[in-house]
Amino acid sequence: MKVDLLIKGGTIADGSGEATFVGDVALAGDRIVHVGGAFSGEAAETIDATGLLVTPGFVDIHTHYDGQAVWSQSLSPSSAHGVTTAVLGNCGVGFAPCRKEDRQALILLMEGVEDIPGAVMAEGLPWDWETFPQYLDALARRPRDIDVACLLPHSPLRVWAMGERAIRREAATADDLARMKATADEALAAGAIGFATSRLNMHRTKAGELIPTYGADVDELCAVGAAMADAGTGVFQAVLDAPFSTWADEMARLVAVAESTGRPATFTLGLSNTGPRVWEPALDAVDAARAKGVEIWPQLLPRPIGMISGWALSTHAFCLCPSYQPLANLPLEQQLPALRDPAMRARLLAELPTEGHPLAALTRNWDWMFPFGDPPIYEPSADTSIGALARAQGRTPQEVTYDLLMENDGQGMILNTLGNFNEGSFDAMLPLLRRPDVSIGLGDGGAHYGAICDASYPTSLLSYWVRDRKGERLSVAEAVEMLTSRPARVMRLEDRGLLKPGYKADLNVIDMERLTLHGPELRHDLPGGGRRLYQEATGYVATIVNGRVIRRMDTETGEHPGRVVRGAQSAPVAVAA
Repeated sequence: MKVDLLIKGGTIADGSGEATFVGDVALAGDRIVHVGGAFSGEAAETIDATGLLVTPGFVDIHTHYDGQAVWSQSLSPSSAHGVTTAVLGNCGVGFAPCRKEDRQALILLMEGVEDIPGAVMAEGLPWDWETFPQYLDALARRPRDIDVACLLPHSPLRVWAMGERAIRREAATADDLARMKATADEALAAGAIGFATSRLNMHRTKAGELIPTYGADVDELCAVGAAMADAGTGVFQAVLDAPFSTWADEMARLVAVAESTGRPATFTLGLSNTGPRVWEPALDAVDAARAKGVEIWPQLLPRPIGMISGWALSTHAFCLCPSYQPLANLPLEQQLPALRDPAMRARLLAELPTEGHPLAALTRNWDWMFPFGDPPIYEPSADTSIGALARAQGRTPQEVTYDLLMENDGQGMILNTLGNFNEGSFDAMLPLLRRPDVSIGLGDGGAHYGAICDASYPTSLLSYWVRDRKGERLSVAEAVEMLTSRPARVMRLEDRGLLKPGYKADLNVIDMERLTLHGPELRHDLPGGGRRLYQEATGYVATIVNGRVIRRMDTETGEHPGRVVRGAQSAPVAVAA
């Protein structure tokens, strides 16, 4: 047999969680045709993987590339970190369905909820769609490096059905629910892989208004979810309002929707840094639901939930101070003369942030804020926090913060850990990662451009959790299963995530000894020169999508074989070499 690509002699972690083994993987077209011992046929191209790790392509089920997938051929940084399939439409926000008169409302929504600058969207979105099927077709017309699958987002759906009444968060009428359900029927038939919503109080428009879906009742969610029940397909994704509401109340709503639809549900789970383990009732509810046959999947980011602060980024400890406001919208080089002025420094050190703004408390979380650079440290020691450094130096946290931000010509950065760092350690996270019903997620690629770069989590999982962590670590097989077959199973994308004959030819070849996650840098490569945080990786020898090499030695090849995945995908029938 002649194949297109042979990956020879690598250490194979096949995505099942079973022990690694040395062998060959052969690809013909967009399918795997051989995994195991020495392949005896011919190959048009061979990659010598001796001493390297061979894995399935990674599946990131929580991204916001709804815009970037339209204006860019590269879904980076995700594709630079081994991701070969990304799920869009999470948190119930997106750009379809959308009438012409509602475009600005959705831009303001994405600007507020997902920190995507309005100017970037205005420049980058051609709006050659209105309906959700038309949006999928628009995605399919554009070449890109990796596959995308799309959830139907609740906020655009609600605005589509209700207009201004949705933005005012009025209760849906019976006619509204019928329109939403019919639109969901249409979306699922066209290839939506599920339905997504948000109940989170912190999700607000650019103007600070609550999003259209906040407060939508269970009856509305069940009415839309009935489309999934009728079609016998689709996953329900939700961001819940915990801990602002109780986990018990929020999980009861989620389980009610899952029971009503008969479809799996997944939600974002976060760990508190201090105090009682408030997430445990959520897991108790998951256990109780699964005991009744209701499939619930918590999603967990395998490093702190937080923000990266800097003068040129979305937030920092002084961003709400009155004296900073004239500088807030200026490029960094125009801010610096004022920031270097001792009088301005003194004013900013003395001022308090604007009261009442939700960011006010979050940006001065001194004992949970840490200097952040290259290499990036996501599990820092408590004695390196801003608060600890201030106490050790006999200075105020504001002074320490200001000076750190001024480092590297004003490009200094600080990691603000808001969650998933319980008692200053990842120890509480480890057993959750190992739960078979918890999926990794929340990479948020394509969003929060000026505050995070969590789409790089696959590289930190493999380099830190597997190799470098001083405490208990994950095995390679465990980590690869978490990045591949498990998230694929959650979203019913079961033709990928495993290295077996018949499965999609999506793979990574990784040099684990060299694998490195680099510190964040600021780039201005979004439409209209918009800025984003970006993290490079070193150690990805090859990333392959649909049988074609999209990256070699951490560099794009110019290949764009990515496709729009329409609907659930069944596990393939094995194809023998």
